[in-house]
Amino acid sequence: MSEALEKETLARIHDQVTNNPVVLYMKGTPQMPSCGFSSRAAQALMETGEKFAFVNVLADPAIFEYLPKYQDWPTFPQLYIGGELQGGCDITLELAAAGDLKEMMAKANAAAQG
Repeated sequence: MSEALEKETLARIHDQVTNNPVVLYMKGTPQMPSCGFSSRAAQALMETGEKFAFVNVLADPAIFEYLPKYQDWPTFPQLYIGGELQGGCDITLELAAAGDLKEMMAKANAAAQG
């Protein structure tokens, strides 16, 4: 893929990460996940009852290719809260188990409301 496409895609990812308080980059959708890790991460987010955005990386080959370069995180899913990379499935599940995930998501969503 071209350098121009890489720059455009990284800018689009940056917009998604900064304009959504919580965004999950995953394989598939929360309702129809395409891998077990994405399924477990999406389920943990849904169980908080908090609002979140998602991007199906399988539906966007450019994001699938360039997202790992955005924050140097090689795998999917990737969870961003308040513009910050939290990590993948394991970290998402750890945050949920500790009771921190809902609190972090609520705080990010509230901050976005102004």
